[in-house]
Amino acid sequence: MFDSLTQKFNAAFKKLTNKGVLTEANIQASLKEVKMALLEADVNYRVVNAFLKSVKTRALGQEVMGSLSPAQQFIKIVNDELVAMMGAENHGLKFGDHSPLVVMMVGLQGSGKTTTTAKLARRLKKDGKRVFLASADVYRPAAIEQLKVLARELELDCFDSNVQMKPANIAQLALEQASMRMADVLLLDTAGRLQIDQELMAELEEIKGRIRIDEILFVADAMTGQEAINVANTFHERLGISGFILTKMDGDARGGAALSIRAITGQPVKFIGVGEKLEDLEPFFPERVASRILGMGDLVGLIEKAQEHMDLAKAKQMEHKFRQNDFTLSDFQDQLRQLRKMGPLGDLMKMMPGMAGKIPAGAEMDEKSLVKVDAIINSMTLPERENPSIINGSRKVRVAKGSGTQVSDVNRLIKNFTQMKKMMKKFSSMGGKKGMRALQNMMGGPGGSSPF
Repeated sequence: MFDSLTQKFNAAFKKLTNKGVLTEANIQASLKEVKMALLEADVNYRVVNAFLKSVKTRALGQEVMGSLSPAQQFIKIVNDELVAMMGAENHGLKFGDHSPLVVMMVGLQGSGKTTTTAKLARRLKKDGKRVFLASADVYRPAAIEQLKVLARELELDCFDSNVQMKPANIAQLALEQASMRMADVLLLDTAGRLQIDQELMAELEEIKGRIRIDEILFVADAMTGQEAINVANTFHERLGISGFILTKMDGDARGGAALSIRAITGQPVKFIGVGEKLEDLEPFFPERVASRILGMGDLVGLIEKAQEHMDLAKAKQMEHKFRQNDFTLSDFQDQLRQLRKMGPLGDLMKMMPGMAGKIPAGAEMDEKSLVKVDAIINSMTLPERENPSIINGSRKVRVAKGSGTQVSDVNRLIKNFTQMKKMMKKFSSMGGKKGMRALQNMMGGPGGSSPF
């Protein structure tokens, strides 16, 4: 989402690269670039002006730090102000002394409320919470059925509502059942509505008046940009929204809603949807988003993805195999499959420090290459996977045909895999600083190139 913004920010920072000190003149030139980048990203105009004022005030009053260049000082200030603009810290659901915590999901039609409700339920269940679901969307029978289907998929209880029932009654009965089942959380999905629909807005107010509502989360489609903020403001005035969930953050939206919704409404973004799968819901961490926008990556987020999708026991086993130079193509295939579970390669690359600025805006990693490698390995026999050097010319032709690839693709895989094994053996035998230099070369550092 923030690719274009990252590119423009990097261009602004380069203007300060060769400057000796931060002055009003060079700061103003960089701020002009930053301003255009934010406005093009559809960030609210008032938010942009306030942001630039804060950055300029801090930059001009900044004491010169010997360890930082002018560009680095400016980047640090911009980073700090971006974090402050988005809310400074993550705000999860506020669990109190009573149970269940009642969360009402609201928003426009088509924003993804029902799916997001299920995603939030999955995350809460993973955190050890007992979750009860209920749909009060009596205007769309398919929405009620959809939530029931998703609840069964997640193995969670769901209130048996129907279109003949009133939303306020559904909410009250669902709360009673959730309490009886000793649920920790009740997630109440509601019908999508326009903020100008007085009857439906009154319906939400009736639900709020009938039962205790602890959290009202506005689900906003990040693709709608500033319009999402305008709508959210009206909902907030009528209902008192406690936070936001932004969906489709993996799309090509410009990111303005994510950057300015907190500053305009005063309420935090609590979660973001980063894909279509039920596991694709993440807590919103302003400092991580700011770091990624400025091209500094998100190592913490990358580690969390690895912990969620990688098998720790297998990882230790692979480490041992590397050290013993006993790593096979079967092992390599297993690692690739676990890597693909973590998400698109392009997204993972952008989470690595320094990589975001090197990936052109709109560029996509070739995911098909991983599928091709997987198919080639599948077409090999077990002995060939254990020792690729035994594969002769005729077998390469058969493997290529069996995997729908070319012989050159098979040769490339075998060559690169053999090279990787040699370099890993060299690294493990060296140890210390020499080993680190070998590893750097293997990963594409000075004098070397990545084997894959």
